[in-house]
Amino acid sequence: MAHRFTKLATIVAASALLLTGCATGSSDVDQPTTLSFRLWDETVAEAYEESFAAFEKQNPDITVEVNVVDWADYWTQLRTDIAGKTMDDVFWLNNSYFGAYADAGKLVNIDRLFGDETAGVWEPSVVEQFTRTDTLWGVPQLYDAGIAVYYNTALLEKAGISPDDLENLAWSPDEAQDTYLSAARALTLDAAGASAASAEFDGTPVQYGTNIAYDTQAILLPFIGSNGGAFQEGDEFAFSDPRTVESVEYLVNAINTAKVAPPASETNANGDFSRDAFLDGRMAMFQSGLYNLKNVADGAEFEWGVASMPTGPDGRVSVTNGVVAAGNAESGKQAAIGKLLTWLGSEKANRYLGESGAAVPAVTKAQKAYFDFWEGEGVSVRPFFEVVEGDKRISAPRGVHYGKGFEQFDPIFQEIFAGTMEPSAGLKRAEGAANAAIAG
Repeated sequence: MAHRFTKLATIVAASALLLTGCATGSSDVDQPTTLSFRLWDETVAEAYEESFAAFEKQNPDITVEVNVVDWADYWTQLRTDIAGKTMDDVFWLNNSYFGAYADAGKLVNIDRLFGDETAGVWEPSVVEQFTRTDTLWGVPQLYDAGIAVYYNTALLEKAGISPDDLENLAWSPDEAQDTYLSAARALTLDAAGASAASAEFDGTPVQYGTNIAYDTQAILLPFIGSNGGAFQEGDEFAFSDPRTVESVEYLVNAINTAKVAPPASETNANGDFSRDAFLDGRMAMFQSGLYNLKNVADGAEFEWGVASMPTGPDGRVSVTNGVVAAGNAESGKQAAIGKLLTWLGSEKANRYLGESGAAVPAVTKAQKAYFDFWEGEGVSVRPFFEVVEGDKRISAPRGVHYGKGFEQFDPIFQEIFAGTMEPSAGLKRAEGAANAAIAG
């Protein structure tokens, strides 16, 4: 059966459908039922289409429609739709936002659906992230592993830098110990071809060395972690930690003084700006995660590879993250939702995500399909996994009221990265505002 694959700029049509489906007392047992499934990634949505086609063959009375909401709008729309009881029947959640919905009784209890032993089939770090009050609140779907660096082979060669050189790069607030910024300068060029390392550089890059920006998962957390800093202590924000301040000062300097990365006027407003610049051949190093691997493989018309992220004063420290499929506890279609969630938690269903190379399946036995795909493409994904194999990691953003804190600190961080607010003062202000919001 062909699915209706909808990219939601607005969600009026879906809301009308869901209002009907959420009617009190409605039952979907043995009745034709349409379930809606929401996520933010179009690439992975294509893999889900194949998965849901197989699910529908086993469950001919259930049809699944896939709705894609852009990341930039996802969390605002999620809050609006859950509050208005117009949310999709099953939807993606990340670690930052699930706690509030779990505590409010908005999510299906996965332990009750699957039983206590089933969690052993899923990636342990994802299960841990989405377990609250000893209960799992979503079916693990994706495992992001860690952060690494995509590179443009030709741009590196032109600057006299080899892929092996990238493995040895180190960043540090101590300029005497820093080799990363010098490499980024050599890879940053103006229109006349002068590098940012030369006196002839005019300060206006047409080619960037790296993608340093206000990007929490790919840049901010790895740099903070590899300097021994903290983003949070428990659920509270810890931006004024001295090593966190050092990390952010380094990043802001790289953007606004060294000019080796795009200005915040571009990246604050467009989270895909750096990825697109890399794909256009205008950026030499692109630090990111596996969530961009398919985008790079499909979009890069040049030779590229993957290297480890730079070492910091405290080593290589990455964040790792996961995504779950959560069931809408307020939908009137609980029997069908239970069947879909059970399918999504299986090896067979999760393998579809890996077979296309779209994402690392969170079902551990399904992960081989992912590794086999990229091995067949001649791409080594080891740097993404090696960085999270040790004991050192920085936690993904968390907390039942994280969203309230984010609303307060996000505009301040944008100013800090734009260079319009001094990092130390700005981070202290952001910490105070965010912690006041979550306390209230």
